[in-house]
Amino acid sequence: MKFDGILFDLDGTLLPMDNDRFTMGYLHCLSLAVAHLGYTEETLVPAMWKGVRSMVLNDGSRPNEEAFWETFSGILGSQCYDHIPYFDDFYRNGFHQCVEFTSPAPELAARAVALAQSKAPAVVLATNPMFPRVAVEARLGWAGVAPEDFCLITDYSNSGTCKPNPAYYGEITAKLGLDPSRCLMIGNNGEEDIAAAQAAGLSTFLLDDCLITKGEIPPTPRGGFDPLFAFLEKLEDSRSR
Repeated sequence: MKFDGILFDLDGTLLPMDNDRFTMGYLHCLSLAVAHLGYTEETLVPAMWKGVRSMVLNDGSRPNEEAFWETFSGILGSQCYDHIPYFDDFYRNGFHQCVEFTSPAPELAARAVALAQSKAPAVVLATNPMFPRVAVEARLGWAGVAPEDFCLITDYSNSGTCKPNPAYYGEITAKLGLDPSRCLMIGNNGEEDIAAAQAAGLSTFLLDDCLITKGEIPPTPRGGFDPLFAFLEKLEDSRSR
């Protein structure tokens, strides 16, 4: 079996974590960091979730970033746009304390990415594009993987769709000129990483150490990091194509 593109999810995949614990901890830290601007956790968090919902419903006609800030500012006021640099500063600095809400395994993540690089010409970080690039790169650092290891990293500025929309995967493969049927998605979420990717025509591997599922998972190879390593090692090298 050969793949021209291998895609990795980040949260719960390359960066092991309990997603609920991370989300609660991160939103609390963010609320504290921007409290001096007049935000409270009671008002900021619901507005954040509504902004996230707008990104999930985005149809590709504009970047997720625009969808988020339009909704967020519509709830909390147009001054929110002036505060974007403060949010970005949090992701560059204070966000790093949120590593305590994760369980990094850098040696495992680095090995998985290196194996993928040895098998396919295109290795993608297919993290749900709801964060700015600086926040994605911060979490990559916790995972022990470098941004330079990927030919594409999805974030809320360069993407117009989100998981679990299969169009998210179509957006990635179209950008890179890849045939979806020759791509592999590796992730821990049964709906977002497996069902959605399969609907877009990709093959999948479910890394189930930090499994998230809301129902039946489509048939797919699955297991922890050791089975993933074995799966990747058996792939044929397609880099010379």
